[in-house]
Formats: sequence, C-alpha cells, structure tokens
Amino acid sequence: MICQILVLNSGSSSIKFSLFDEQEGALTDLYKGQISGLGSNACFTVSSSKNQKFTDLLKTADHLSALKYLFDWLESKLDSNKDLFVGHRVVHGGNHFFSPTVVTPGILEQLKKLEPLAPLHQAYNLAAIESLKQINKAIPQVACFDTAFHSSHEKPNNQFALPDEYYEQGIRRYGFHGLSYEYIATRLKQTEPELSSGKVIVAHLGNGSSLCALDQCRSIDSTMGFSALDGLMMGTRCGSIDAGVILFLLEEKNMSAQQLTDLLYKKSGLLGVSKISNDMSLLLKSPELTAKQAIDLYVHRIIREVGSLVALLKGLDGLVFTAGIGENANEIRKRICAELTWLGVEIDNRANDENSPVISTRNSSIKVCVIPTNEELMIAQHTFDKLNEKDSTPNNLAVGN
Repeated sequence: MICQILVLNSGSSSIKFSLFDEQEGALTDLYKGQISGLGSNACFTVSSSKNQKFTDLLKTADHLSALKYLFDWLESKLDSNKDLFVGHRVVHGGNHFFSPTVVTPGILEQLKKLEPLAPLHQAYNLAAIESLKQINKAIPQVACFDTAFHSSHEKPNNQFALPDEYYEQGIRRYGFHGLSYEYIATRLKQTEPELSSGKVIVAHLGNGSSLCALDQCRSIDSTMGFSALDGLMMGTRCGSIDAGVILFLLEEKNMSAQQLTDLLYKKSGLLGVSKISNDMSLLLKSPELTAKQAIDLYVHRIIREVGSLVALLKGLDGLVFTAGIGENANEIRKRICAELTWLGVEIDNRANDENSPVISTRNSSIKVCVIPTNEELMIAQHTFDKLNEKDSTPNNLAVGN
C-alpha cells in the first residue's frame, strides 16, 4: 500500500508533526514542524527537507482547531494518489499495549483509563486522536507507545516491594522514552553491529532524561519507572525521591495533590535547583553558583544510575548519548565520561567537541557514541508496518532527505 504518513506528537501546549513519503518501503521526510502556544497566541512553524521555512500566527488554537489548520495547510502538500496514515506518540501503554495498535473507539477508551499514570502527557496525546476523528474519521490512526520497548523486562526489574496485588493492579515500573531507545537500538544494528550484540547503556538526556540498559539491543531496565518522574534529574522534574519526602510535604507542609504535582513535574530539576532555567545550554554559560550546583547534581545522578545499570548488565561494552543534551552538550558528555574512567572510558576531546558519531579513543575499553534520535521516523515506520500487516518491530529503517 503506497502511502504518506503524518506523525503527531501532541502535548499540552504544542503539537509537533512530521510528514513522511513512502516509496518501496523507504520513508523520506518531507516536512517537520510544530504548532506551539496552544490555548493562547499559537504559532505555526514548519521546514521542508529542502530547507524551505514557513511561519504563521494563529489568534487562538486548541487541539482541534490547530489540527484543522495543519490539515488545511497540508492539503496542497499531500499526494492525492497515496493513502494518508497517521501515527501518534502515546506515552503510556499500561499492562496491555506492547506494540503499535490501530486505534478504534474501544482502544481509545482503554487508553483514556491510563491518563492517571501519565497526567501531563496521555490526555493530550489522545486529544489529537479524538480531534483527528472529528476532522476525518476515515484516516487510519496508529498509537505507538513509549512504554512498549520496555515490555521485555523481567518481573523483578518492574516490581515495587509492595504487596503483590498492587503489581497486578498496574502499580509497577514501566519505563519511558521507549521509541527513542528502540530507534537507537535499530541504528546500532546498522552502524555498530558488533556493539549491538553486546551490553550498552543509552543516555537519553533532554528536558526529560533517562537511561536504558540494552543487552543485545533488548531493554533490560530503565531509570524511569511507574511515571516519567522517576530516575534522573531532569529539566523541571526531580527524578527519584524518597517517598518519605512526599509524606512529609503532605502531612507537615499541608501541600495538596495538585501542589505536589506542580512541584515535582514543573518546579524541580535543573530549574528548581538553579533557580535560573531548565535549559542546560543557558546553565552552562551562567556564572551563578546555583547553575553550577544544578549541573553537578545532574551529572552525579547520571553517574549513580550508570553504576547500577552496569551491575545489572554485568559489564559494559558501549555508552550512547542521545536527545537534546546528549547530542549537543559536549561539556556534559565530557564530565560524565570523566567519572567513568574506572570502567576504562577514554574520550577524544576533539571528537567530543565536534559531536562526532564516536567520541571514544581507540584505547578506550568502552565505545562511546553520539547518535541523534529520531522518534518520528520510528513512529512512521511502525505505522507503515502496522497498516501493511508487517512486523511492527523493524530491524531496518530507511530514510532519505
């Protein structure tokens, strides 16, 4: 089935999108953009694979009106001789969704029940699906889950030390950023086949940050757990925190559930510690002591979690940096690798400064790579495969420009 695939990543205040064209199973990215500022003065920005750019201001926009605008804009860009498919990033798949799934009314209702597990993401992911059904219910839609890649974990890796009935009720560690990790695993098979058969830690470092332990490109464990709050310190999220702190804030500080949610999701992490910004590039340039303290804590938490994943893997062959900070902040990579010399990590400073694909030296016991992630392509490939009844966990991704 010859098609074009629109990938949507819908959040509370923005909708990111990419349009791919399929020819003989290979996907070419045509356009990439976003509608930001939903709920207020929205801005539509898009760039093409030919470096053409377009910007427009929308007076106001909710998810439905934003998608209507997007489809009006796309009308002249779509190939009328090709079917249009839509693939969505959906953060949480819960206990039942372990692979890309064609969305039906029944499936949508099941996914809505998972909204409490991802309160800042799931509802907005699903809002795009519902809005698109109002625009054109005939367009096939596929949900691709950020938790699915981690479904290979053994039970002890996912279980909290609570009575087992809570595990059966879904209170367990799920892991997130799975679409990013799956893309990296696929790229490793293509570009680093020897490393892909070994033990690798992937560091997805961005505004949301986590680590994933891969054994032969299979997820063994991740630093994120029941929610996207767990694990590493992030842009505005605190990461792992003693449950006693939560009880103290509830009982002694009389904080409400909403106040706690705002604190843990929006006012902590790099922003909370630095009191300046959640933007790592700004903190690296800042002379303020609080900026240094925030960066020190960020690196410390990463090193601590790397150590636990190395123990779980029983060794390490490779370390991969990806996402916004991982791909671009050479100083953060340098600091992390400097703390891992005990593992035999040695990086080439020039390669690191240039964001080269491989930044370790030939003498390094651990191969250190920088691989840009591409969750949109992963979603597009899954959508194509699912709607063509192929294997929805591809070993090869083909993309052109």
